[in-house]
Amino acid sequence: MGNIATLQSLIAGRWHGSEAHTPLHSALDNQLIYHTHAEKIDFDEAVTYGRKTGVPALMALDFQQRAQRLKALALYMMERKEELYEISHLTGATRPDSWVDVEGGIGTLFAYASMGSRELPSSNVLHEGPALALGKRGGFAGTHILVPKGGIAVHINAFNFPIWGMLEKFAPSFLAAMPCIVKPATATSYLTQVTVKMMMESGLLPEGALQLVIGSTGDLLDRLGGFDAVTFTGSADTAAKLKANPNLIREAVPFTAEADSLNCAILAPDVSPDDPEFDLFVKEVAREMTGKAGQKCTAIRRVIVPEQHADAVGQRLRERLARITVGNPKVEGVRMGALASMDQHRDVSERVEMLARGNEVLFSARDGFNPVGDGCANGAFFAPTLLLCRNAMVNDAVHDIEAFGPVSTVMTYKDIDEALALAARGKGSLVTTLVTRDPAIAAHAVPVAAASHGRVHILEREAAVDSTGHGSPLPQLKHGGPGRAGGGEELGGIRAVKHFLQRAAVQGSPTMLTAVTGEYVRGGAVKETDIHPFRRWFEDLEVGHSLLTHRRTVSEADIVNFGGVSGDYFYMHFDEIAAKDTQFGKRIAHGYFVLSAAAGLFVSPAPGPVLANYGLDNLRFVAPVAIGDTIRARLTCKRKVDRNRTDEQGRGQGVVAWDVQVTNQHDELVASYDILTLVQKRG
Repeated sequence: MGNIATLQSLIAGRWHGSEAHTPLHSALDNQLIYHTHAEKIDFDEAVTYGRKTGVPALMALDFQQRAQRLKALALYMMERKEELYEISHLTGATRPDSWVDVEGGIGTLFAYASMGSRELPSSNVLHEGPALALGKRGGFAGTHILVPKGGIAVHINAFNFPIWGMLEKFAPSFLAAMPCIVKPATATSYLTQVTVKMMMESGLLPEGALQLVIGSTGDLLDRLGGFDAVTFTGSADTAAKLKANPNLIREAVPFTAEADSLNCAILAPDVSPDDPEFDLFVKEVAREMTGKAGQKCTAIRRVIVPEQHADAVGQRLRERLARITVGNPKVEGVRMGALASMDQHRDVSERVEMLARGNEVLFSARDGFNPVGDGCANGAFFAPTLLLCRNAMVNDAVHDIEAFGPVSTVMTYKDIDEALALAARGKGSLVTTLVTRDPAIAAHAVPVAAASHGRVHILEREAAVDSTGHGSPLPQLKHGGPGRAGGGEELGGIRAVKHFLQRAAVQGSPTMLTAVTGEYVRGGAVKETDIHPFRRWFEDLEVGHSLLTHRRTVSEADIVNFGGVSGDYFYMHFDEIAAKDTQFGKRIAHGYFVLSAAAGLFVSPAPGPVLANYGLDNLRFVAPVAIGDTIRARLTCKRKVDRNRTDEQGRGQGVVAWDVQVTNQHDELVASYDILTLVQKRG
């Protein structure tokens, strides 16, 4: 490769390091490709820069604006993804493996950008309502808000996904206005460095939003405080050591771990070798063994099958594994690459030797292992290895020892409860797959498995059409697990953003809570003017702008006409004799008539800034409306969200939620809901 490049850290806005230190080798042929840098990092400078520069720069944007930056960053990186693929293969990854890392990571940015734009406000205060009345006279209420902490997030990542592992933590931290200090695993840190340089070159990240540590974290954890956060992905042993850092304990620094675990797949007793589900099970196990050469925290390590089907499962897995071509990912036809390093190769070899004691070896290097490609004889290639344990209830090793490579152990059970007991022997796992055709088995097994697994993947022929698979954490769902798996959570949609925010209870009058949350709280002061709220442009609308409508008395003709239009002839609306025997004692109007009548009372019919009504939230019919009752509505601007978007004509628009209260002649609430509308901007 000529001159061997020295990797650099990004600290306090400067690329740092030039003197070569630790050598890094290609997983494919063990050739020297990079060095880490020898210069020590000033972590006091890094932490201070994050707090004093990164936090204010991120806080200058609101949630919506940060979501837009994430989307723009994802688009920028997607256009340059081939640069990342070109380097990713040096880690031993095939193109499909790299797809998970490269496009899976960028896709996570897209996902959080989308969720942020839909669910977060155009401010830096997230209201976690509803507000609760705390007094009898309506003058005192309480609610919860989430706000940026003003600290920094330290993300310590594993070697197996140098891009996705960083981005899946960076995205929610960025939305939460928390600057990140990223520490990738050294073995594959060269790919993370290239990614960070690309992100910085985009010009989309506020100053101080991202720093990169190549090599040791030194005394970084000793410099953190209670407003900071640490996340970790890697081995359970390392997680335990880091979590015990005296400073983290003393300062109560939140620590989230996602650790390797002995995940399993269970073939339910209702599935026979003749069922499609049997082949789905075998395919899923083989895919998880060979994808990323088995170097996935979610990989299936324990294959739990009925004792009568153990031989059939073993045979079909052997047949499938024998068809896997291993070698340099650049060679056509290669479906499995190398482990990340020779150190990893030695570690997996030692653990396989321990697992093999007292168990049968069904498939291994002795079955014709011959990696293809120049120099592969020197690479970190490891043969897919399948073991069989027929006494798993008394064999502790298969539940305690993890070979972090293409290694799985088939183990047998007598009934479904024994299978679930075996699954729990993993002492906490990230994910389990249950393959069954029987909903009753799923209903029995899943709640039991859920107690010791972070995710339960049910697989059968219907789900297989769209299933993303056992080993694919999705941004919308939580990723993590109890016990050995670390006890933490990552991803999970907006839950992950909330992890990096501070939740606080707020008490006060509804008017004060409205001012603090940026969301109208019922009972608070409203703003009534001669201008109908629907006649105001988005920029001119204020939370609290309100309209109290004129009244309408409900007649029998209203009920009859609505029944004719809707086709709803429910007896409560039309059968006076039957209605007398109900709790209401008389005929009542349709709930949806009340909804429609209220709209007729508050809608401004002429063309104007309100462009479209696209939904209702929190609809409740609180009390019945009878013939002769008189209703009116109060419409109040509850919440505004500027999504920084334009329509097809280039006109700006925002989202407005309106609080609607429908009352009767006694000022009693009869219906309550929120209307969501698109409102045009003046500009």
